[in-house]
Amino acid sequence: MSDPVHVKDINEDIAWAKINADVLRSMKNPRLGYWIAIAVSIAALSVGVAGEVYQYNVGMGPAGLNTSHMWDLYISSFVFWIGMSHSGTLLSAILHIVHADWRKPIYRFAEAMTTFSLLTAGLFPILHLGRVWNMHWVVPYFSDRGIWPNFTSPLMWDAFAITTYLISSALFLFVGMIPDLAICRDNAASGWRLRLYTFLALGWRGDDRQWRNFRVTYLVIACFLIPLAVSVHSIVAMDFSMSIMPGWHVTTFPPYFVAGALYSGCAAIISLFLLLRYLMKFEEYMTFPILDKVCKLTFVIAMVWSYLNLIEFASVWYGHDIPAKEVLIAKASGPYSPFFWGMIAFGMVLPFSLLSKKIRRSLLLLFVISLLLNTGMWLERWMIVTPTLSLGFHPFAWNTMWPGWVEWGIELGSFGWFGLLFLIFVKVFPSVSMYEVKEMVYHRKHVVFDDVEAEIAKLYPIVDPKARGAAQTPDLGRP
Repeated sequence: MSDPVHVKDINEDIAWAKINADVLRSMKNPRLGYWIAIAVSIAALSVGVAGEVYQYNVGMGPAGLNTSHMWDLYISSFVFWIGMSHSGTLLSAILHIVHADWRKPIYRFAEAMTTFSLLTAGLFPILHLGRVWNMHWVVPYFSDRGIWPNFTSPLMWDAFAITTYLISSALFLFVGMIPDLAICRDNAASGWRLRLYTFLALGWRGDDRQWRNFRVTYLVIACFLIPLAVSVHSIVAMDFSMSIMPGWHVTTFPPYFVAGALYSGCAAIISLFLLLRYLMKFEEYMTFPILDKVCKLTFVIAMVWSYLNLIEFASVWYGHDIPAKEVLIAKASGPYSPFFWGMIAFGMVLPFSLLSKKIRRSLLLLFVISLLLNTGMWLERWMIVTPTLSLGFHPFAWNTMWPGWVEWGIELGSFGWFGLLFLIFVKVFPSVSMYEVKEMVYHRKHVVFDDVEAEIAKLYPIVDPKARGAAQTPDLGRP
């Protein structure tokens, strides 16, 4: 039996018509598990909506927010979802620019993950405000009130950063789908799907001029998104580092947050990769070799994050900031210590399991590991916020903060919201890029073969006999 990891990324003999048929079929007839996932997502979302309705009627008291805990689970979750949003678009853009064609079967759902993660993250600052009906006050707009938002507030920075990144990511996702939307339009018989795809395809015919403009536009957006994604999570890091709380002054916070975002995003890509492979019957496109590359990439990013995490610990331990050092000791030995060591175990130790080939070949085990990796990253976000606020500069405000049922309900509802949006997307739009998979198959089958021929020609040049004789003539006079 051949090693499933060391085979080709994709079957090079697959017919282009079959690629269209498989992807279009997935949008009509997914497995039964898809509908079960929809039901679970709706149930989780219902719990979150119930929690928010209760909080809306009663006030922010059930959220447990008080003088010392002005931030808690909602802001931790905001940072977690912002982090998860980064890998999809950022990795897709980077891999597109460096011509890593193994990204082609998986980048579409990763970009969708980015968009829906941002839509989920944007809910938490609004819920944290309490007065959700005034959420538009964080956006500067002309009004007769003559009141402008506080431009020094992190809420303003987040509003600008999230809005810019959401619009750019959605545009990147949409532009990349245009050729596939035209395929969907041409294969839709009638009804709302035909009207929707006709509208979104923007009159795509696939001529040379359209392809040339499409390539340039897609590349320009990809180049724009890379610095934008890095700046967005750096701004989220500065939400903390601009305050005076102990432990939030480490200068490595921005790269630490960016690395953590890429880490949690890659772990989420593995989870969604395995779910879509099963639910949408994509075994021929989401293959073991591609999964193997994603796992290795996740391990590398996990090591970078672990290194930056250790730098943060060392900076606090060997520094002269006594309150920050006490908070670090309290994290490791206080009431939050199980969560701290859980973060270390899941976030820093567990990634070493990805070095095992046997684990990378086990789909079920890999799915569990990817969920645990993201659990570790969620714990890391929570450990940044809550222990620091529990042990601030004021001893009279020291306490231990545990989220209540309303916060846990809203947290569960956020996963239901994200899951429902994602599942609806893969049912309405192609989650595997048809035209790019065809390009991948073509290049693997023809261009690579031409390169091999060129290498053979260099190693064994065909020399004209007359030229060979002329070239050998000077040697005839040697002793």
